[in-house]
Amino acid sequence: MPYYVRLMHREDVTLITEIDHEAFPTMWPPANYERELQTWLAHYIVAYEESKTAGEPAVTVTPGKSLPSLVSRVGQFFNHNRIPSIEEPSPTDRQYIVGFAGFWMMADEAHITNIAVRQSYRRQGIGELLLISMISLAMELNAHILTLEVRASNIAAQGLYYKYGFAQVGVRQGYYTDDKEDALVLSTEDITSVAFQKHLNQLKKTHSRRWGVALYHIAR
Repeated sequence: MPYYVRLMHREDVTLITEIDHEAFPTMWPPANYERELQTWLAHYIVAYEESKTAGEPAVTVTPGKSLPSLVSRVGQFFNHNRIPSIEEPSPTDRQYIVGFAGFWMMADEAHITNIAVRQSYRRQGIGELLLISMISLAMELNAHILTLEVRASNIAAQGLYYKYGFAQVGVRQGYYTDDKEDALVLSTEDITSVAFQKHLNQLKKTHSRRWGVALYHIAR
């Protein structure tokens, strides 16, 4: 089933908040995405299912045997060797959003704030595609590194991040407000480097073969 990615719109806030509460039920205070979209530093994307609208009931998808999603397959994104093209979706679309991700741009650094997917859509490569999309969008915005925090206990998420070239550079003790769990601080090398791009393109090809995605692009 094809999934697509585009930039987040204000009309998406209700569904995004729903996914956020499902993915991060103990986080307090809850994220205010209406406010986030008004912040010029923030950049958010959503993954949606083309054949389904927001008014339809959710379809439960049986998880496969893929690498556990970090919190989140999006179809049609970035070409293996180019920056994403731009498409304009219909303003009347009520696309069924299955996941989202975001980062803040600070100078030449893109700091990933969250990646989340509906529980019933996990283990379909969505989290990995969201990560690919953010790397590519960060490049478009002239970022050179990506950083993030991840729970010390979230081994699955860490595995995906390490796979895409992140490395641990620090620890924030008691970072999470719900249980005071430590956060690992991860960072990439220069994402514009030849070595990083070569590795990224190899991972894109592997992901494409596994999930049947031939073309990657992000829409506005």
